[in-house]
Amino acid sequence: MSPRMTAPMDSDTVRRAVRDQMPRLVDELMTLTRIPSISGEGADPKPLFEAHDYVVKLLREAGLTDIQDLRIPGKVAPVIIARTHAAESRPTVLLYTHYDVVPAGDLDLWETPPFEPTRRNGAIYGRGISDSKANILATIGALRVFDGAPPVSVTIVFEGQEEVGSPFDFYPPEAPEIFRSDAMIIADNGSVRPGVPALTISLRGSAAVTVSARTLAADKHSGQYGGAAPDARIALVHALASLHDEKGDVAVPGLLRTPWRGMDYREHEFRELGEVVPGAPLQGTGTIGERIWSGPAITITGFDSPPVSAPINAVASSARASLNIRVHPDQDAAEAQAAVIAHLRAQRPFGIELEVSAAGENGNGFSMSAGGRAHQLMLRALREAWGADPVDVAGGGSIPIVMSLARAVPDAEMLLMGATDGHSNIHGPNERVLLDELEKATIAKAEFFRTYGA
Repeated sequence: MSPRMTAPMDSDTVRRAVRDQMPRLVDELMTLTRIPSISGEGADPKPLFEAHDYVVKLLREAGLTDIQDLRIPGKVAPVIIARTHAAESRPTVLLYTHYDVVPAGDLDLWETPPFEPTRRNGAIYGRGISDSKANILATIGALRVFDGAPPVSVTIVFEGQEEVGSPFDFYPPEAPEIFRSDAMIIADNGSVRPGVPALTISLRGSAAVTVSARTLAADKHSGQYGGAAPDARIALVHALASLHDEKGDVAVPGLLRTPWRGMDYREHEFRELGEVVPGAPLQGTGTIGERIWSGPAITITGFDSPPVSAPINAVASSARASLNIRVHPDQDAAEAQAAVIAHLRAQRPFGIELEVSAAGENGNGFSMSAGGRAHQLMLRALREAWGADPVDVAGGGSIPIVMSLARAVPDAEMLLMGATDGHSNIHGPNERVLLDELEKATIAKAEFFRTYGA
């Protein structure tokens, strides 16, 4: 019989119920991770549907009967929508994560095969196990504590193409009734380091800019013309250098940066995670959190140029670069993009006028509204699960679905947490999830259901 049938449900009962099912959760997580559910151009779609079917099976076994597929134009894999229904007076909790994964990358960098999950040193290693299949199992495990009938209504949203710029990133505002809820748990992230429970309270936004220079009708021989003929590539390099000051801080007027008050990376920890080569200084000034979470970043993501392996002795007639801008969570991404465009248009390297334009879709950042009932109870659930005070962390990259769901249901409290930690190496070789973190994330979700539904 389930714990809720044999004893009043309290924190100890929740903890025991999760601990008892951990062997099963581990086996199921390893089964799901063996499925190479890679999304993206050229990937075989069959494993995506295999993963989808296995997750649906797990949801049914957890006691859910209201399970449907949401098919969106432009998507190959369906979005799994599953629901439980509590009394009308009880709140509704939406839980989101995804069952697709990125490719394994260079197999030589993996200590064990990426789709043959391996247990060692209290962890399981495999592609996609942390991003984000462990979060799927943590949700299913939390539902099992209540035999699939928690004291809140639940809407499960498990996506199958999150890793490839999914159309689902823009769909929720078109059908907000599907996602109507009082609180949303977005399980696509986690903590900075193991053993420290965390809520992600903000995400930076994102924008893109293209900048180009044209100086000659065609490339010219560097021996005959170099030194007087204006080199578009050198001009563009000078313009790009103006984006940062001598210490590496972004130097574009109008981009917002504020102090970071939550948990931060230690410098040696960040160097290790970032694989910074010995002797290389970190870029910029201030705390690391301020640089990567509450401050802007500009990265050159593309530059048209012959490769060093095939150089051409010519003065460049044209040059072009693409820029990615990471925007403070509270700044409008279009405003930040316009600031970068204005800055570059004002540059005149050697008197050369640049062509600068917006590129792609902008994505605004996200800041959590603190102090609501769901927020307070999630902090309490995290403290109960980890046995430590939770901390605030942030995300330097955007999660478009978070912004999309916030637009669809603006009154819902958004809670970003999960089984991942900063050392999980998501998208990299030897991705892993710690079993202890998986267990605690499962307890936290179940404990949140228990107290939020009280």
